[in-house]
Amino acid sequence: MNNIVLVGMPGAGKSTVGVVLAKVIGYQFIDSDLLIQQREKKLLKDIIAEQGLDKFIQIEEDVNCSIDCQQCVIATGGSVVYGEKAMEHLRSIATIVYIKLSMSTLKKRLGDIKKRGVVLRKNQSFEELYMERCPLYEKYAHVVADAEGYNVEELMFVIKEKLKL
Repeated sequence: MNNIVLVGMPGAGKSTVGVVLAKVIGYQFIDSDLLIQQREKKLLKDIIAEQGLDKFIQIEEDVNCSIDCQQCVIATGGSVVYGEKAMEHLRSIATIVYIKLSMSTLKKRLGDIKKRGVVLRKNQSFEELYMERCPLYEKYAHVVADAEGYNVEELMFVIKEKLKL
């Protein structure tokens, strides 16, 4: 297991800290949301709008199941935890790090979540989404990195320390 997969809510900083971590430890960086957009030739929010949530989650699972790399830091979309096969695959090739943040910090960071391509079901609030996903992140994580109050660089060091890198 020489890959690192970052999971967590939208706005937790997975992509941002992932790039920095990859540079510091000499790994490649992969953003699975970008892989989805490349494969579908559409933005995430357009895939969700055109094909619906269930189809998006299926596409996301297919893409994450196809990731096969060595020495990579992989930032996933917040909804990756809905794909059990994808999570089992990622757990088998990587150490899963859950970047944990409070709901209030995430809301401040996110602003308009509709523009971010956040996977919300009809009439679902951000609070409900947070309560639904956090136990899933905890379930799949090998390591939990509490990111509250840390900037990108500090969080990167927290993750490095947790992984003993």
